Amino acid sequence: MNPPSVASALAALDPVGLTELIDRAALQTRVDRKYVVAVADLPDLLDRLTPYARVLDIDGEREFRYESVYFDTPWLASYHCAAYRRRRRFKVRTRTYLDSAQCWLEVKLSGARGTVTKHRLPYRPQDRDTVGPGRGFVDAALTREQIHPTAGGTLVPSLVTGYRRATLLLPTTASRVTIDTGLTWRHGPTTLHLPDLAVVETKTSAVASPVDRLLWQRGTRPARISKYATGLAALRPELPDVPWRRTLRRHFHAATSAAGTTTPATTPRHEQEASCV
Repeated sequence: MNPPSVASALAALDPVGLTELIDRAALQTRVDRKYVVAVADLPDLLDRLTPYARVLDIDGEREFRYESVYFDTPWLASYHCAAYRRRRRFKVRTRTYLDSAQCWLEVKLSGARGTVTKHRLPYRPQDRDTVGPGRGFVDAALTREQIHPTAGGTLVPSLVTGYRRATLLLPTTASRVTIDTGLTWRHGPTTLHLPDLAVVETKTSAVASPVDRLLWQRGTRPARISKYATGLAALRPELPDVPWRRTLRRHFHAATSAAGTTTPATTPRHEQEASCV
């Protein structure tokens, strides 16, 4: 659970319902900026947002549990596209809202100038560990972008993430902000926890939001972090990690060592490249 001060700061914000949030800031095509922030700094940040932000409230709850299962090819095409900064990149995952037992199959596509497009399909929670029932949906989304890494191949679970999320609406810019805490990653038998850190993500059409400006004023800059790629790199130190190396060293290294995994400094990295197209 988050400290009471975080819950109190969220409680002080005006509420917004899910339908209004979607109507005013769906932003399926958007620019994302991510920041790594200490959980202890969240109450002050939220207090400063009181004039600008409303918080998603569903039946009196303002934080919700998420679980995401990421899928990749056996040769990790999705991961390598991100590691080598391919112009066209993709992620395939199921996302389960644990408090409501709702589940979606999602395909996220990254394009020019940092834009992200997300395609979603309602999914059965009991199928969240497989893409089988939605494979046609996944292939169609990738084919529209001329991405063919999975043609004739399989997509298998490669990482499971868990966290608690609060979602803010910034009406003046029609943008959204998500605040993720209780961060965990699981690959095979190993689980990594980062309980003292939060990932704050702004989702805008293009213009920076009030949250971006507040964080910049505090000296916090966008971080290279991907829940999938950075988490997998932390748990599999043989993988190439250049885009996230600074984030890994600054925020993940101590927690990774505590989890009993081999650190990047002592493990040779696999440099084989996989193509997205």
